[in-house]
Amino acid sequence: MRGLRGILVSAGCWLVASAFAEVTDTIRTDSAEKHHEISALRKTIRGFDRLQDEYIEPQHYEFTVMMQLTRTYENFVIGSNGQQITLSPDGLTKIGPYFGWRWFFLGYTFDIKDLGFSKNSLLRQFDLSIYSSQVGVDLFYRRTGSDYKIRDVKLGYDVDGDLYEGIPFGGVNVGMTGLNAYYIFNHGRFSYPAAFSQSTCQKVSCGSWLAGAGYTQNTLTMAFDELQDVLQEKTAEEMEVKLDSGMMFNSIKYNDFFLSGGYAYNWVFAKNFLFCASAQVALAYKTSYGKTENEKEGFDFAKVNLDGIWRFGMVYNNTRWYVGWSAILRSNNYRTSRFTANNIFGSFNAYIGYNFGLKKRYRKNRQ
Repeated sequence: MRGLRGILVSAGCWLVASAFAEVTDTIRTDSAEKHHEISALRKTIRGFDRLQDEYIEPQHYEFTVMMQLTRTYENFVIGSNGQQITLSPDGLTKIGPYFGWRWFFLGYTFDIKDLGFSKNSLLRQFDLSIYSSQVGVDLFYRRTGSDYKIRDVKLGYDVDGDLYEGIPFGGVNVGMTGLNAYYIFNHGRFSYPAAFSQSTCQKVSCGSWLAGAGYTQNTLTMAFDELQDVLQEKTAEEMEVKLDSGMMFNSIKYNDFFLSGGYAYNWVFAKNFLFCASAQVALAYKTSYGKTENEKEGFDFAKVNLDGIWRFGMVYNNTRWYVGWSAILRSNNYRTSRFTANNIFGSFNAYIGYNFGLKKRYRKNRQ
């Protein structure tokens, strides 16, 4: 019996040991697979900022502080059958501080006129551009129009358009919400961040082709009867102002799906100095519905138009201090046989900043 009991105990121990070894191997395998997946994910993330050091100097610091002044611009043109009206608000100037840590950059600019505390100041405009080595993303939300002024008028007959220049008109509201993403093909040698987010330094002049896609939702409301009355007040009594029926709408809403392509170039014209110019043309497919003066008379259309995005920037960056300016300009168009609209908006930024908190690998190099 003792012999049989010993055999059973030994067999039991062997089974337990085998099961434990199998579980251990499984855990090790799962752990190795997870470690491999994590390593692959880290490699993919780091790939977004993989650079060729002979062309681009990486960021040396963990943190940055910056002061920025921003000037906004917007111009809106509507037209129909030879008539054309140009509207735009006065430019807005803001200034404020920013703080950055690696990829994250936060800040707030204050309207110089009212220190940014005006009603709905936080909700009317939001623009965010993200620049990495491989991919760029633009997000924007705009609701404008209450402070528009008439800049030019062409009514199709002998009326001096200068008569209407600078007249306030609050009967138009323009809304735009959109997303634009694009890929930078020559990302190892060309750096968008060097020109627009100051997180790297371009050492050798270089360019890259760009390709992207995006979506924009646009809304436009117009008090055409109020506009006609405003124009009539400044026109000679013997001449009646009559807007074309194509402009007599209450609201238009259109969706914009687009594919874009373009080219950007960084010109290093002196040590630590950089000038960048970039242009993207978007082939946009737009679907829309609008309400004319007669509510029963609606129109639907699906049409292809051309839009554009232009970027310019110049910066001095010695990896510790940087100073420069940048400008981004966008155009959004749509046309039908009876109505056209063109919206151009953009911003100009001037900034000065300081980097600090040297990264570990650069601390080692200095020791």
